[in-house]
Amino acid sequence: MASVLGVALPKGIEWGVSVRDAATGDVLAAADADRVLPAASIGKVLLLIEVARSLDLAEPLTRTAEDAVADSGLWQHLAVDTLPAGDLAALVGAVSDNLATNVLLRRVGLEAVRHTARELGLEHTALHDRVRDTRTAEHPPALSTATASELSLLFTRLDERVLGWLALGADLSMVAGGLGLDPLAHVEPDRGLRLRHKTGADHGVRADAGLIGGVAYAVLARFDDARRDEVLGVMRAIGAALRQSGEAMQAVPTRSKPSRP
Repeated sequence: MASVLGVALPKGIEWGVSVRDAATGDVLAAADADRVLPAASIGKVLLLIEVARSLDLAEPLTRTAEDAVADSGLWQHLAVDTLPAGDLAALVGAVSDNLATNVLLRRVGLEAVRHTARELGLEHTALHDRVRDTRTAEHPPALSTATASELSLLFTRLDERVLGWLALGADLSMVAGGLGLDPLAHVEPDRGLRLRHKTGADHGVRADAGLIGGVAYAVLARFDDARRDEVLGVMRAIGAALRQSGEAMQAVPTRSKPSRP
């Protein structure tokens, strides 16, 4: 049975794991890190990069009936029809808001997001479609796909605007569940850790990628959904291992990158 950071990865589950030094990009731990897996909402990070690059964040954007979608998010439950682009990006970072995702994606265009991904050197990590309530044979089979290796490297390169939106992320059910942070108040360091991450969840799919202190990580899993509790337990154990490691407890590094999204 394979393991990473001392945590066993159960057989019969497709795993992709990558842990890097956030300052240097050096790989600290990995397991099947180049395996291409569905990544659910993780692909929304690429949308946020494009929004930060190309939009005036004060631009008002209005939801339409065509944008409507259920599942994750808050905007569908709010009365206001128009919000600034920056607020929509914050909703995506905080609660993976599907409606906000669709409105932003309609504004910037899927091809622009794909172009940005290619510019970043991503070969297998991509956002393939808008969010849909029902995905049929005529649609891409997954909202996004990724490799753990590409995701962990991407997180070493994100700029502060994108990281600021991701700092709001309230889903601590996966890797971040092993950190013991306050799920609703961890923008500032909590327990000595500074978390910036994005999760993705679908039937038989869980994905979590981000920065914990001086470490960039990505953990992807595809599995029989009957094993969901087992998968979540392993992901949280990886988070606990990161917390206990000296790498994760380092101060946030000052980084100088040759190119940034």
